[in-house]
Amino acid sequence: MSTIRITKQFNFETGHALYGYDGKCKNVHGHSYKLSVTVVGSPISDTSNVKFGMVIDFGDLKKIVKEEIVDVFDHATVFNKNTPHIELAKELKDRGHDVILVDYQPTSEMMVIDFAKKIKNRLPDNIKLHSIKLQETDTSYAEWYASDNM
Repeated sequence: MSTIRITKQFNFETGHALYGYDGKCKNVHGHSYKLSVTVVGSPISDTSNVKFGMVIDFGDLKKIVKEEIVDVFDHATVFNKNTPHIELAKELKDRGHDVILVDYQPTSEMMVIDFAKKIKNRLPDNIKLHSIKLQETDTSYAEWYASDNM
């Protein structure tokens, strides 16, 4: 059976600030992120399986990515937990805002590393994460490839 890659795309809005950065992104701001998740596997060959012919049901992949990433990060503000913005984060949380404190700088590069770990942990054993692309603007994105991270 052939090995096939399939990709599902997602959109979410997230705010962040880059702690210690020397440019505009040190300020709290947001992005309309576009996330592409590509997995690899062989289509199911068992004709009695309701998912016959699929590598993974797009709906199953969507459920994983929504639960682990989109539903968590959408319309939230992400800060490095060591940021001096910690008081702002607490104030926002106290006012009912979604705030995520992470142990990394919330750049696109670090977010794709985080997202890859979360997605890989939820995939069935016969499906492998191939790549993730996180686009933060029309002209800027970060990519993670399994082949680069073996």
